Amino acid sequence: MGNQWRAQFDAEVTFANGGGLRTDGFRLDIPGRDIADDELAALFVRHLGLLMVAEVRITNRTIIEEPHKGGRGVAAGAGADDSSRRRLVELSHVVTDGMTTLPGWPAPRITEWLTREASRANYASGTEFQVGRIDMIANTGTYLDTPAHRFAEGADLAGTPLDRLADLPGVVVRVPAGTRAVDRLLLAPYDVAGHAVLLHTGWSAHFGTDRYGAPEAPYLTGDGARALVDAGAALVGIDSINIDDMSPAAAGERPAHSALLAAGVPIVEHLTGLDGLPPTGFRFTAAPPMVAGMGTFPVRAFAVLNPT
Repeated sequence: MGNQWRAQFDAEVTFANGGGLRTDGFRLDIPGRDIADDELAALFVRHLGLLMVAEVRITNRTIIEEPHKGGRGVAAGAGADDSSRRRLVELSHVVTDGMTTLPGWPAPRITEWLTREASRANYASGTEFQVGRIDMIANTGTYLDTPAHRFAEGADLAGTPLDRLADLPGVVVRVPAGTRAVDRLLLAPYDVAGHAVLLHTGWSAHFGTDRYGAPEAPYLTGDGARALVDAGAALVGIDSINIDDMSPAAAGERPAHSALLAAGVPIVEHLTGLDGLPPTGFRFTAAPPMVAGMGTFPVRAFAVLNPT
């Protein structure tokens, strides 16, 4: 194994929304000894998960040859503990009879097309089957939006490639409590190229209640959506009622849907359980059935932690 390097430095951070942070003698794994201050600053911001950073001033920098301890963006050394087992995390709401996803929209009805009792007439003694039936709109529970949802000529469920839906490297963007608009600055610290970008707002706690559809529900701004497209995001999900602002002030405009779906970036809405995910280091899947002519459909969204 080649040499491994760590940087020791002082950092003075200024935040765009006011205030600051200072560290002295901070140590951070780096990919090589020849690292510029701006690269070190970006790695520092990503390692700490800092949001809305305006400036980082690096001083008293020293490069040390030392085994990596592990950090965002730089792998730990071969001796690091990698014994954590693979784990699956559910990220979808359960679809139940009569549930409310979008206030005022029809609820699913779950019944039986063939009961166990009726099936006995068709099979040998002791053999029985049940076949259920569900009547629902496509926007039920945790669901996927494809380009056809917004654009008449866009790819539908059957036309959206699996590499946009399954086994994607994931990144979680933690949205500060009380923040409604997720904009370009909030997204700036994250490396999203080729990733499923999951916006963790905490709003899923209100799912199934009147509060869930309230005007103050968090959303992704149009500028934020364009930033994700420009950065190469593969998919974008949110644990709120809509990726766009649904308040009366938005006047029915849907800039986030428009920007993402025009670029072929699928959207997953009504996620839940994002607090159970690390910032990175997991794989995300939200694949619907291949139904031609439909633009949205429920998914079993999940993450794989510690994938092998």
